[in-house]
Amino acid sequence: MAARSEIDLQKLPAHVAVIMDGNGRWAKKKGGLRIFGHQSAITAVRETVEAAAELGIRFLTLYAFSTENWARPAHEVTALMQLLVHTIRQETPTLLKNGVKLQAIGQLDSLPASCQRELAEAIELTQKGERTTLVLALSYSGRWDLVQATRRLGADVAAGKLRADEVTEHTIASYLSTAAMPDPELLIRTSGEQRISNFLLWQLAYTELYITDLLWPDFRREHFYEAIREYQRRERRFGKTSEQLTVS
Repeated sequence: MAARSEIDLQKLPAHVAVIMDGNGRWAKKKGGLRIFGHQSAITAVRETVEAAAELGIRFLTLYAFSTENWARPAHEVTALMQLLVHTIRQETPTLLKNGVKLQAIGQLDSLPASCQRELAEAIELTQKGERTTLVLALSYSGRWDLVQATRRLGADVAAGKLRADEVTEHTIASYLSTAAMPDPELLIRTSGEQRISNFLLWQLAYTELYITDLLWPDFRREHFYEAIREYQRRERRFGKTSEQLTVS
C-alpha cells in the first residue's frame, strides 16, 4: 500500500473521478439491508475527500446517484434521498474546514425539493473553498450529458450564434456539464466491476482506469493514495510512442 510520502506532488492528476460501487454487496455480507451499506459508505466519502484536499487534487467527482438508480425499489430511493440530505447537512462543516468547494452536475431538478435546498445551501456556503472542488454527480448519466449538450449546441447553431463547420471537440466539451473543469485523468472504481456505467462518457476518453476489488464502504485514504501512486507509475502517451515522449 502506497504511503502519502511516496506520492510525487508535482505529478498529481488535476481531476479524479470515482465510481463508488459495492454498498449493497457490502451490506449483504454483513447481513444488513442495502441502505446499511449506503450509510456505512459515508466514512469512505469523507476520507476520500479529505485525502484529495490534503494532496491538493483540484477536482474530485463522485458518481453519487445515476439516472438508472431511479429504477431501484422505491423504498431504497427514498432512503437514499433522505440519507443524501442528512449527509450534506452533516458534512458541510468538514468541507469548510478542509477548504473544499462543493458543486453538482446532473438532472438536479429531478431531486426532491429537500435535497435541492440542502445542496444549494451547501454549494453557497462552500463557494470560497480553494483546495479542492468536490463535484457530486446526482441523477447523472453520460448519455444525458451528451444529449443536453447537443440540444443546446444545436439551438445555438439554429439561432445563428455558431456555424456548424465551427464545431470542434472543444466546442462540444464547452456545452457539457463539466465545461468548467478538466477531463478526469484518473477514474477509480471499487467492487471490481470492469465498466464505466454511463459515467462521463465523453470526458473519460483518455482517462487512466484504476479498478479495485474493495467494496466502497471499505475504501480509505490509504487506498486513494495507492490509486494516485499507481497513476503516477503509468505512461500517458495519448496515441504517441514512448520514444516520442522521451524526445519531447
